[in-house]
Amino acid sequence: MTLSAPNAAIPGTVDPEQAQEFLTRFHIETDAPTPLARRIWQIRDEIDATGTYTHTTEELAFGARLAWRNAARCIGRLYWRSLHVRDRREEATPAGIATECVQHLREATRSGRIRSTITVFAPDRPGAPGPRIHNDQLIRYAAHRTASGGLRGDGKYAALTERAIALGWQPPDPPGRFDVLPLIISAGEGEPEIFELPRDAVLEVPLSHPEYEWFAELRLRWHAVPAISNMPLEVGGITYPAAPFNGWYLGTEIGARNLVDADRYDLLPVLAERLGLDTSSERTLWRDRALVEMVRAVHHSFDVAGVTMADHHSESRRFLTHVEREEQAGRRSPADWSWIVPPVSGGLTPVYHRDFDEPDPATRPAFLLPEPRPAT
Repeated sequence: MTLSAPNAAIPGTVDPEQAQEFLTRFHIETDAPTPLARRIWQIRDEIDATGTYTHTTEELAFGARLAWRNAARCIGRLYWRSLHVRDRREEATPAGIATECVQHLREATRSGRIRSTITVFAPDRPGAPGPRIHNDQLIRYAAHRTASGGLRGDGKYAALTERAIALGWQPPDPPGRFDVLPLIISAGEGEPEIFELPRDAVLEVPLSHPEYEWFAELRLRWHAVPAISNMPLEVGGITYPAAPFNGWYLGTEIGARNLVDADRYDLLPVLAERLGLDTSSERTLWRDRALVEMVRAVHHSFDVAGVTMADHHSESRRFLTHVEREEQAGRRSPADWSWIVPPVSGGLTPVYHRDFDEPDPATRPAFLLPEPRPAT
């Protein structure tokens, strides 16, 4: 049985073949309450009438989990079945979405016992695009321009900070290095609006070191929940443009990237100076030594605070467990090697020495890379 094709030229129109392929997968892997043939007839009528169809709650949850299982850049896919799915498709207004994003953070944080969570908002429909969250994560730190022309804060988000200010956000006075940016949300093609995150929705961990007491004097911190918010979720031909989702941090994400990348906080020179390292030559490996101490501080601090965090050695082994389980189930488990291998001690982890199936960009369900949007 096949589905007839509606006018695919209208944005938001569903490809019936994608719908049937997903529903078939859903019925193979779950105890679906409706026979496959009957469900295909149901959505055929709906697509013929409207150009799209509506997922059941069970289909949506399965599709979101499958998108995680298919995420070639994610090393934490072993836990895909445990994803907590919040169905908020009835919500399409910026204010309502902002409220649910705050609740997402509260439910995912759980006082530090981080829970993998996704909140799915209204989908794109023919001629009616769904809502957008313009931040790449629900929690990001601002970058303020200083009088000398430099940046104070997370340098990657200078443009987003300026955009928020243009929309009416008033940064703290004086501006700090870890000022949480507001959410920027638009309804369909409407003008974006800003919404500040309440303090109780953003759990932050102050950073210290297990050996060096002076590390705390650097007054560094990082937030507990990495909730990606600008990657559309596509399931069975339907695109959900606003579907923020989170797992929990890998220590290297914070300690070996966010705090030390040259276009972020660029803290390796600061740490090397406090450690008394010889920075006169790259051959002293001062960057490597400072980097390891930064990652140690991040792991130590999250452990002291009781906040869930993974380390790259353990997570690498768990990822291979995931690959083995998928092979036993007769499924491929494609992986982007450049993302799976950690940025610290990659050669010491088992994923470094493995070849993986190449990702197929056409694989669905999937979290899609965000499309560039014009400045507003």
